[in-house]
Amino acid sequence: REHLVISGGGPVQAGGSLRLSCAASGFDFTGYDMGWFRQVPGKEREAVASIAPDGSTLYTDSAKGRFTISKDNANNTLYLQMNKLKPEDTAMYYCAAKTGWLPSLHATDFNYWGQGTQVTVSS
Repeated sequence: REHLVISGGGPVQAGGSLRLSCAASGFDFTGYDMGWFRQVPGKEREAVASIAPDGSTLYTDSAKGRFTISKDNANNTLYLQMNKLKPEDTAMYYCAAKTGWLPSLHATDFNYWGQGTQVTVSS
């Protein structure tokens, strides 16, 4: 059964950095597109970044230049390095997986979701 476990969230001051990890099991991690999404209460879940099996990536405008998505196929782990964090980055962050070979920024494309981790950026 597909399982995604997220770690690495928490409080951080504006301008700081955090790295989120997403440990995958129960499916062929190397053959899946992976993505990071975030959500604040009362708003729709929004994309952050996505990475395809070949390593190609997509970022939203808000993430470009500050966040980096990467994956370690040997350890079935997805990462999101977040730098220069802003208060508006405060959200619950989720990792997700979908079958396919192209990265996507559409949450509806993704089949499997982790439990979420809270990131809180204070000014």
